Amino acid sequence: MSNANDLINNVIKNHNPFEGRFVVTTHNVWGQGFPDVPSLNAHASDAVYEAIEKVRNKQRQVVGITITAERGLGKSHVISRIRHRLQIDGSALFVYMSQCNNLNRITAEFLSTLANSLKQTGSQGVSQWQELATALVNEAYKKNYAPQQLVNQFRGNLAKNPKIIEVFRDTVLGIKPDLENPDILTAILWTLSPDPAYERFAIRWLSGHDLPQSKADAMGLANISAEDKEAESFNTVRQILDLISDYKPIVVCFDEMESAGCNDAGFTGPQVTALLAKDLYDKIRQGVLLTSMYPETWTHQVKVLPYAKAVVDRIGEKVIDLKHLNSDEVVALVSGWLSDFYQEKGLTPPHAVYPFDEEKLRALGKERPIVRKVLQWCAENFKDDEEIGIIEPKDPVEPIYNQQLGALETTIEDYMEDKASLAQALRLGFSAVIGDTIEKVQIEEIKDVKARAVDKGFIDFKVIGKENSKAVKIGVAVLQDSGGRIVGATLKRLIDYKKFDLTRGCLVRSKQINKGAAQAQQCLNQLLSKDLGGEWVLLKSEDIKPLLALHFVMKGREDYELSEQQILDFLRHKRIAIDNYLIREILSDPSGEVPEDAVDEESNQGVVNTPEVSNIEEVSIDIF
Repeated sequence: MSNANDLINNVIKNHNPFEGRFVVTTHNVWGQGFPDVPSLNAHASDAVYEAIEKVRNKQRQVVGITITAERGLGKSHVISRIRHRLQIDGSALFVYMSQCNNLNRITAEFLSTLANSLKQTGSQGVSQWQELATALVNEAYKKNYAPQQLVNQFRGNLAKNPKIIEVFRDTVLGIKPDLENPDILTAILWTLSPDPAYERFAIRWLSGHDLPQSKADAMGLANISAEDKEAESFNTVRQILDLISDYKPIVVCFDEMESAGCNDAGFTGPQVTALLAKDLYDKIRQGVLLTSMYPETWTHQVKVLPYAKAVVDRIGEKVIDLKHLNSDEVVALVSGWLSDFYQEKGLTPPHAVYPFDEEKLRALGKERPIVRKVLQWCAENFKDDEEIGIIEPKDPVEPIYNQQLGALETTIEDYMEDKASLAQALRLGFSAVIGDTIEKVQIEEIKDVKARAVDKGFIDFKVIGKENSKAVKIGVAVLQDSGGRIVGATLKRLIDYKKFDLTRGCLVRSKQINKGAAQAQQCLNQLLSKDLGGEWVLLKSEDIKPLLALHFVMKGREDYELSEQQILDFLRHKRIAIDNYLIREILSDPSGEVPEDAVDEESNQGVVNTPEVSNIEEVSIDIF
């Protein structure tokens, strides 16, 4: 027995299952969830399940539920539980939106969230998009195929008939005559492709982003002009939701929307979210709207909106308060986490809450704690008796940073099109090296670019410093769009040094610029010329990943109970910014060259080449 205990204690010394894991992140909602104790705040998740059943049974069309709870009481735990339940039982599709980068473009951001949520795995082992595409094909052809069957047969059918998507789309349109934009159907059907390139481009288009023109043409999709995107986003959202509603309910969840700042109309993040949720409630034909927020946010922000009754009556049909834990629930929570931990390690502990004392946990429960406080306490006290008092304290940022970094191993591609997150991550890196001299540039300040409304959003920030006693003002623009128009518009501003008070422009981008985009190419040549001395720094996921991880830690610092200074100190101590390739390249002497490794999206690499077929009517479709 002592040998078994020695083995367990050795594992405890080297692995802490609670460390850095007391805050539920987007990764936990979609991917590996936290150990769940279904009895904790079961009244909240049960209310959502009940609402889904009422919608499924046609007793209700839409139900609006708001969960109110103070920080750390377990709102996101409940949401994670709901997501994972739906992934098992398939009773509804699930969409999750957490925070918003631009309150003035929340509809466009929601469209992107919708597209990225539906690419997550559903109940049938494929993406929720592929589930929807299969339902549409089955209804149109009066078949009952599983999604994986269609995916498996797609490649062969595409090889025989490169216009197979048009055949599918036109057949589905026969049963969806009210759909305003057939391209939405085209893109959804392309998600059935087993080729990652086709599926990736289809989801990118559905999220509201432009495709390289050659890919848009090949897939039969029309790019939308930048000027129309915000206005068009809600129409696209509405049409996608209509298609889903013909198939099964959808649960749309807004979480952690207490972002700082206001939109141009003066509304806060929760207010903008509540107004969007109200509009969605009016448009969804079959679903549940779930919003989570702090009680004071509900009372002092949402309920004071203009026309507040219309908002509250919709999204707050049910307002559910979460409860603090009691002693039994604290023991259940901790034993649930430890059961998963010991099972994973193949160990049998002496008792269910080892190495903790159950009486201490029960005493903690008498204080009516929040979930987060219990998990924090466990993280700090997860040690055997011999270790108590001798463990050196760790940097509180490190385990949380490692968690975020680990999550990005599988999700980094989701952020490579997210200009706002990429730019904010870079800006955070530069903020950590103010006062340092890197590549001969002494960094003094990071500032926004002063610009009129028409010029905002193109140059993300500027780095101000001195090089050999001369002023340096580097404008940094992260540009991942494929459309020639927005690429040209960004570069046009990046080379206007006088207007934006720059001494150098720096483009941060991973992709080639289409040679057919004349204005963009002309501006790029000017940027890289000796006269302007600008730079194109190649964006690679491995370089931005550590800065993104810290950006997410910074965004969640209040939940993690960290200060901005602690995070910056960790960044400096670990030299995450000062040694980062992107940071150093932006500051280094410009090479004036186009990066050789920029991704060529116009090529057909990774895409199935399909022969031309002159008469599509003569091609049989095997699965039918």
